[in-house]
Amino acid sequence: MVTDMFPVKFAVLILLASAMSVGQEPVPQERKDANTSPAPAATEAAGSEFLQPRKLVQQGKYDEAITELQRLSTSQPGLRGIAHELGSAYYAKGDYQQAIVTLKKAFDEDKDDRESTQLLGLSSYLAGRPAEAIPYLEKVQSWFPRANVDAAYILGICYIQTKNYPKARTAFARMFDVPADSAASYLFTARMLLRQEFDPVAEEYALKATTVDPKLPGAHLMLGELYLYKSRVPEAIEQFQQELSLNPANANAYYKLADAYSRIQKFDDAERLLQRSIWLDATSTGPYILMGKVLEKKGEFELAVRALRHATAMDPNNPMTHHVLGQTYRDMGRQEEAEQELKIAEQLRTKQNAQP
Repeated sequence: MVTDMFPVKFAVLILLASAMSVGQEPVPQERKDANTSPAPAATEAAGSEFLQPRKLVQQGKYDEAITELQRLSTSQPGLRGIAHELGSAYYAKGDYQQAIVTLKKAFDEDKDDRESTQLLGLSSYLAGRPAEAIPYLEKVQSWFPRANVDAAYILGICYIQTKNYPKARTAFARMFDVPADSAASYLFTARMLLRQEFDPVAEEYALKATTVDPKLPGAHLMLGELYLYKSRVPEAIEQFQQELSLNPANANAYYKLADAYSRIQKFDDAERLLQRSIWLDATSTGPYILMGKVLEKKGEFELAVRALRHATAMDPNNPMTHHVLGQTYRDMGRQEEAEQELKIAEQLRTKQNAQP
């Protein structure tokens, strides 16, 4: 996976209760709802029986809610909507295997129960069963062709995981509201493929995007990032240069091109490009950190410290900044400051690794 480029978890989980980690980054606080309209079954049965369990779910007291619903199921056999409520509670808890079992009962009771259908698809996906998720998520698409973006995303990911790339492209095209055979659809799909570590297919799709539309912004940038991750530096440089020929105001492209030059020790070129990146966008810490590295390699320690200190002021919790700053202080013979920064870097790294 391209560690510096893409998040640790599936971006698809923006609207989900919990995440299936795919290796690295990280992704933001997620919602626990599925962004659906109430199902007919649940609406009809939304009497006083379900008010308390629903309140418990909203409070995060999932086990108590499930116990209450199980009690209702025993005391009122055949109560309409109980499977829907139980399945929703199991989903909110993150018990996807049990959610699947219960939501299938709700689906069998009412094939038009939209929320249960979507949650069944999401639960199947989150339980690592993408092939089983696809039919339910496809059904959801017929109900929510545009509005339900989270389900469209997950459906596309399921297609990728089952290696049905053309259907994945169609799903992402629908999600971004572009034609399925457009250059943009190939680029979007390439990004998603790369996140799923389907690197060869991602490269193929990104190249296809540049073939369909040679002037498409972002396609050459993505290829450059991919080649840089694969240490194919000359190819990466070529792609970043092509991106800048299309969009000479792309601060990130200057930053990535500088990174490529720094790897082949062209530090003067890297410094020049980083300055351009910072001029265009002074809000990102990446160029300042890389500038510190480049200046340290050039022996310009005071300037390196200045760039790195600026980066720590922008983001004091980035262990990489403190680590590079510590190395720079060590090169300057300032041992006490070096040890302090390296210690902070190690503490921040340990803290990050301890987070779920």
